[in-house]
Amino acid sequence: MRLRRPLIAVAGLAAAALALTACASGTPEESTSASDSAVGTGFPITIEHAFGETVIEAAPERVATWGWGSTEAAISVGVYPVAVAEQSWTVGEGNLLPWVEEAYDAAGVEHPVVINDDEGGATIPYEEFIEAAPDLIVAPYSGLTEEQYDTLSDIAPVVAYPEAPWTTPWDDTISITATALGREAEGEAVLDEIDGYLADEAAKHPEFAGKTFAGIWDGDGLVYVYTGADPRIAILTELGLEVAPSVAELDTSDGGFFYELSYEQLDKLDADFIVNYSNSKEEAEALLTKPETQAIPAVAAGKVAQVYDPVTVSSVSPPTALSFKWEGGMPTLIDSIAGVLAE
Repeated sequence: MRLRRPLIAVAGLAAAALALTACASGTPEESTSASDSAVGTGFPITIEHAFGETVIEAAPERVATWGWGSTEAAISVGVYPVAVAEQSWTVGEGNLLPWVEEAYDAAGVEHPVVINDDEGGATIPYEEFIEAAPDLIVAPYSGLTEEQYDTLSDIAPVVAYPEAPWTTPWDDTISITATALGREAEGEAVLDEIDGYLADEAAKHPEFAGKTFAGIWDGDGLVYVYTGADPRIAILTELGLEVAPSVAELDTSDGGFFYELSYEQLDKLDADFIVNYSNSKEEAEALLTKPETQAIPAVAAGKVAQVYDPVTVSSVSPPTALSFKWEGGMPTLIDSIAGVLAE
């Protein structure tokens, strides 16, 4: 198992376990932060993050999530949030991600309130958070600004990202969320299972070892290149793959998760293969024949693993605690990479 960074400080241990309620309703009067084992321990808990630290005094009963992955992380350890961030690009306004909806239905828990996020976190509908009446807001993988964090903190304690927006490693998203809920042991069990899955896949594909790649999205007149700080890229290194050195050499993001690369510089993006993320199959196929993108050596050589359509792209960008084994996601991407390297 990988060594995980010590991001979380726990302040004190509760003398007795604190119960989480498990009734099903979306109104502030009736708590719905359902849990399957009904126990969170170790409170009060202090979690350090980019904006300071957050103290969670007692086991939360009404959890809200914001950003990406924390909803699934909470569910994976038995807590079903009462309010979750909208994923409008993926599944449209007001809808749940398929693996999230399936989890609520399988548990017999009423669906959560879906909080509007049609601007990708640029604005936050504070009134909707107030109406949801959470006692904890979990957002370890998000784009929160300090101003947004401060305003949300007036509503409920907020767990923000540890370092920079949209760069929290996938495993830290799970462990931070689990610990904030008093379920650190359950979070470790989830991570152990995922570690085992990734180790098994790496063992099945020894040809992945040492192969270099770059993850891209073809834009209008430029290409977006995802850096090694992006969890969708970092997760692939768990399979033995390596981020191409050219990705760092061309990086202008100053620690961000992506940067823009002009068509004039595409010939410098050298890698054994490319992972291309697209809105649709048509866009994915266009990359292979577009004169400008032929400047990328791997594209010219046909060494491209394709990930397209919003739901599939989201399932691996990065994978969450519930989407790792979603058939259209990581399993399909791994097969695609294997096919490209076999050519």
